[in-house]
Amino acid sequence: MPTAAAGSQTITKTDDGLNVPNQPILPFIEGDGTGPNIWNASVRVFDAAVAKAYGGERKITWHEVLAGEKAFNQTGNWLPDDTLDDFRKYLVGIKGPLTTPVGGGIRSLNVALRQILDLYTCLRPVRLLLTACPAPSRPPELTDMVIFRENSEDIYAGIEFQAGTDDCEDFRKLLEALPRRCTTASASPRPADSASPISQKGTERPVKAAIEHAIREGRTSLTLAHAAGNIMKFTEGASAYATQVAASTSAPPSTAAPARHRPQGLIPPSPTAPLGAGKAKADPPGSSSRTSSPTPSSSTPHPLLPSTTSSRR
Repeated sequence: MPTAAAGSQTITKTDDGLNVPNQPILPFIEGDGTGPNIWNASVRVFDAAVAKAYGGERKITWHEVLAGEKAFNQTGNWLPDDTLDDFRKYLVGIKGPLTTPVGGGIRSLNVALRQILDLYTCLRPVRLLLTACPAPSRPPELTDMVIFRENSEDIYAGIEFQAGTDDCEDFRKLLEALPRRCTTASASPRPADSASPISQKGTERPVKAAIEHAIREGRTSLTLAHAAGNIMKFTEGASAYATQVAASTSAPPSTAAPARHRPQGLIPPSPTAPLGAGKAKADPPGSSSRTSSPTPSSSTPHPLLPSTTSSRR
């Protein structure tokens, strides 16, 4: 429990979202390597930005929690339970770069944090603040996007086996037990192996979060990107199918912002072709087809919410 300054309070979750007090307590992990230097510079920027934005009426109370090499040196644990408990309690936090322990146990502290705390989306706003940088396609100052990246499955599950280890050999024996489906399981001697789990829930959650964010913030376009598989039909291909399902079943937030102002010169999407307005039927996992031509639909509740399913790939 931090020694909180007078007036500091915990962020709480309500049906309408997060309730953020004027002086919230935020846990932070300083990080390893360059982490301390990065944190010392960053915290000054954070504090100055909050003071500037709110005229001094709001302030963050920083509460350090331990992870990585600093945690191991002080507690003998790379990721102490107290750290996880504090992130669960205070809901919002920040971390610096963490070292990967050598040997057994946790192979990646970043993967462990994502999985334990169920951090399923990596959300990254992208704005270009310097207008002097040349760009090949359009004026760089028009760059304004928010990326929602799936963060817990596929390669981010961190399931891999080093070549020549007992775990790798055991995994290879499982593959060799399915000769009809894994015909190349023994094509190379002593290779490393990995597994790529993908579920419908794991795909739908970041897709729905992106759609809801776009509507709430008044965004006028949404791009769904995936590695649709004509080879990996039941993982990457299923991810593409789940993306269509998520887009077709997302409900609009209770409050939607007006469309964001587009700077002059930015080409808007065609007003006659809202995302997913077509009548295409979703393909089953693994199948593929050309993108269907969308048909305008006056019943579509919002340009980012399709009346049926999103256009196929």
